[in-house]
Amino acid sequence: MDQTIIRDVSGEPEGEAGPSPRGRLLAVVLAVVVLAGAATGYAWWSAARSEGPAAGAVDPGRPGQLVFRTSGRLAAAPLPATGAAPTVSALRCDRTYTAAGTTLCLTTRAGAPPTTDAIVLGRDLKEIRRVRLAGVPSRARVSASGRMASWTVFVTGESYNSGGFSTWSGILDTRTGYVITNIEEIPVRIDGRRYHSADVNYWGITFAADDNRFYATLGTKGKTYLVEGDFANWRARTLRENAECPSLSPDGTTLVYKKRVSPGPWRLHALDLATGRETPLAEPASIDDQAAWLDERTVMYAKGRDVWSVPADGSGAPRLLAGEASSPAAVR
Repeated sequence: MDQTIIRDVSGEPEGEAGPSPRGRLLAVVLAVVVLAGAATGYAWWSAARSEGPAAGAVDPGRPGQLVFRTSGRLAAAPLPATGAAPTVSALRCDRTYTAAGTTLCLTTRAGAPPTTDAIVLGRDLKEIRRVRLAGVPSRARVSASGRMASWTVFVTGESYNSGGFSTWSGILDTRTGYVITNIEEIPVRIDGRRYHSADVNYWGITFAADDNRFYATLGTKGKTYLVEGDFANWRARTLRENAECPSLSPDGTTLVYKKRVSPGPWRLHALDLATGRETPLAEPASIDDQAAWLDERTVMYAKGRDVWSVPADGSGAPRLLAGEASSPAAVR
């Protein structure tokens, strides 16, 4: 251990007998000053570290903001969100999505096995409807009008990359109150033929502007399909193979989804619905998320612990949109 020699006012070091009374007094004063400075510095440093996002009311219906999940809570930041300090609500969600003032919040209810509550909230974040589901939250989506809400939960397994998972995907019409907790019984056609199989799974629903047409993923026999559904007539058909977790653009012209590639397992692709042309996006990382649209030309998605964005036409490069965030939704 280092020994510190404190000099008295004469400038000479004290001997073995120890410092003089004046030296001891000076040492005490110096120690108090040092400790006080250290305490002040620590208090400033601690406050700086603990200074988090501003707490307050989140209005999910206010245009021009990004609504997302951070530290398990619903939050919002003005667009462009890069570097903006979010306002964080007290509402806890495991997955969430917001559109036109309607927020869908999926929360896990602990138990053996765990279950999920799908909670629909209005603009003031007051609960409108709650649906009890099996499994744990995976995907959440609300139509652009705020009317239709959908969810996906894992009933068995916890990864789309494992062969043993099973999902439930459901749809709630918030206007009529009609709910289908699991759409697996919808009549579906593959290559024009009615398809039946006990292993059918659906996940990642996205809605068109008419609140009737929707797109989703169908998984069966080790394959995945992009499905177009008709809610009113309760039927569906496959459009193409190898497409998961679709997201429809605001103008209804383009779908973005994750596609299995090698090496992978996934890469984001955009599909022009009019021409059938498929374009890989400039994000090279494997993204296991249902992308959302920041605007008509840009998509956003969770990567790691943050939300990133990339142009939907395959150009440009990924950029960080919001740190420590997931489940993004742009309120236009």
